[in-house]
Amino acid sequence: MANYKRQDARAWAKEMLVGCSGVTIPSYSADLKRLNERGIRHDIEKIVGLGYSYTLLCTEVAITPEENAQFTAWAKDTAGDKLGLFYHAGFGTLAENIDAVKLAEKAGADIALLSYPSNFWPTSEQDIYDYTRAFCDATELAVMLFPIPLWGFERVHPQGMSPELIRRLLDDCPNIVAIKAEQGFPHVAGLIETYHRFGAETIISCPIESDIIPLMKFMDLQFSGTSYTQWMGDHFPKTFELARSGKWEEAMQRYWQIQPARGAVGAATGAYMPGSNYINRTHWKYMDWLAGFNGGPLRAPAARIPDRLMKVLRQGLVASKLECTSDDDSQFLLGRFPC
Repeated sequence: MANYKRQDARAWAKEMLVGCSGVTIPSYSADLKRLNERGIRHDIEKIVGLGYSYTLLCTEVAITPEENAQFTAWAKDTAGDKLGLFYHAGFGTLAENIDAVKLAEKAGADIALLSYPSNFWPTSEQDIYDYTRAFCDATELAVMLFPIPLWGFERVHPQGMSPELIRRLLDDCPNIVAIKAEQGFPHVAGLIETYHRFGAETIISCPIESDIIPLMKFMDLQFSGTSYTQWMGDHFPKTFELARSGKWEEAMQRYWQIQPARGAVGAATGAYMPGSNYINRTHWKYMDWLAGFNGGPLRAPAARIPDRLMKVLRQGLVASKLECTSDDDSQFLLGRFPC
């Protein structure tokens, strides 16, 4: 259970939502019938050791609400108070997301990231408001709002979620404590306007590693996430802290060091994202495995990652002088702790 009251969620976030959040994808048994406890615990221990303060427990991987609660409980038991846990509201319907968040609350989740199902097709801002309000009202957890073009809300407003809609939601949902501001991605206009309008009352998060470090020269940002940066080892938490503590030029030296890795993931993502508007979690699981996480198989329907992109991602880490396994790629789908 969360260690704050719903009405105090924003004050809690102001104090506690600090640092960087990664993303943890669950590991499964070889027959895909159950969760891989040792693989999950290894990944949680690893992300704590890298200096992350939070992680998102990813649900867009054919996991059930009950399994997600077990995933959360193992993560909580492994990390204790060393790591905050995001419940990922990425299930198929509003009702399922509400059922799942109630289970996750009991299992130890600290905060929720609100996603929207692919079969949710709003035609008005009121539709988006109603879905968001219903979820927020149903949970005792703090909620991070997540405007991004992935949802397709641009049919309603060019910004996806207009400032007027966000204003209504902040006024009516006291447990919305943060905004993961990616309106108009890959550009930063949505982030900057959201920071300007709402930064005094809620946490504004820029999850994009390549944007936030330069922007921290001009913006006071205390949190970055949820985002998939742990594949670069401890690079991002250390660089983020340097920028936040006023050592921006030193942070920028580190920023340019990993440009090859940044370019590699951009090339790999650009090979599939424009046509799918969906994140290939197998790419992310492989990237994790390169950095020493468990890896292992994912349940169908799981996208594939071709050899050519594996080579691109591996070489990006090597060229950036970041941790990278020497294990052959054939070991990826077995995982480091198969069961």
